[in-house]
Amino acid sequence: MKKTAIFFVLLCATTHIGSSQKDGILPNGNFELGPKASQMKGTKVVDRHAIPDWEISGYVEYIKSGQTQGDMLLPVPVGDYAVRLGEDASIKTKVKVTKGVFYSLSFVFARTCAQEEKLNVSVSPNSEPNDWGMLPMQTMYSSDGWDSYSWGFLAEANEIDVVIHNPVVEKDPACGPLIDFVALKALKTPKRPKGNMLKNGNFEEGPYIFPNTTWGVLIPPNIEDDHSPLLGWMIESLKAVKYIDAEHFTVPEGKRAVELVAGRESAIAQVVRTRPGKVYDLIFSIGDASNSCEGSMLVEAFAGKITMQFPYESKGKGGFKRARLRFTAISPRTRVRFLSTYYHMKSDNSGSLCGPVVDDVRLVGVRNPRHP
Repeated sequence: MKKTAIFFVLLCATTHIGSSQKDGILPNGNFELGPKASQMKGTKVVDRHAIPDWEISGYVEYIKSGQTQGDMLLPVPVGDYAVRLGEDASIKTKVKVTKGVFYSLSFVFARTCAQEEKLNVSVSPNSEPNDWGMLPMQTMYSSDGWDSYSWGFLAEANEIDVVIHNPVVEKDPACGPLIDFVALKALKTPKRPKGNMLKNGNFEEGPYIFPNTTWGVLIPPNIEDDHSPLLGWMIESLKAVKYIDAEHFTVPEGKRAVELVAGRESAIAQVVRTRPGKVYDLIFSIGDASNSCEGSMLVEAFAGKITMQFPYESKGKGGFKRARLRFTAISPRTRVRFLSTYYHMKSDNSGSLCGPVVDDVRLVGVRNPRHP
């Protein structure tokens, strides 16, 4: 049985239709069910209801694996079909969810044009006007030709519309990104555990990672609390961070961790309540994901006005060490922040961006600060 076929079976097995959408692929979220020949003109879909379970608008193409555009092969990530969103095109689907629950939306994306691409992701109903996520797609983080992205939202009704829209105006109206494998995951609101003032410091509560994929899932830049699929954390940077799993990477603790894949442009942060004048320890793990990311790594940790650099020598085969930053709080709210000082690329000649892994982050008060 081919690898792609196994992957398709695994993905389909995670989809259940009931009172609300369970974690996994949305109905026809892999787009394997497509239009009839009469509903297409070449590759363009001409009937807005032609793709089962989806409604389209604008210039939407239905792309088959192996299809080319000129001399370029259009990269269908997995399976046989994907959709391409041309100029001002969008896809929309209705999903039954649970009102009041926070969800992450994950999807696989591939570029097909040289222009700067971006996607507008939104859900409705939404009580906040102009509340959507504009996800920049100009940087490719994997060497496979596609990346997985994620975005978070709070469900305000038991049935919602999920919309993925390409707002870019191109010289070629057909030019635009390929979308495949759209999934949802319900997230549990993280509580501060005993012995840790941070929420989700072990990163266990995060976006859906597609089974049997080896590229993790990206959390886009400039994502604040209300749309962060990594609950408790903000992405305070110009580039994305990568969310990775223990099934395909080495993580220091538990099943999930964060890889800082874009140097100083890849940062995570959390604001926590502190008592001015009190001494705290910020304790965390740094390592590598066992993904051929080698070299001298340097993680910068910030807390209040204190900044420290923590080196880690990576052989690209997994491993980690514990680090600690001690600081005195200067305000009732302290921002904790991590970034990678250097850019790194995998040593396997793939050209893929990579970086140090951060995990198991803890913030604790120090009872007797005179003792180290």
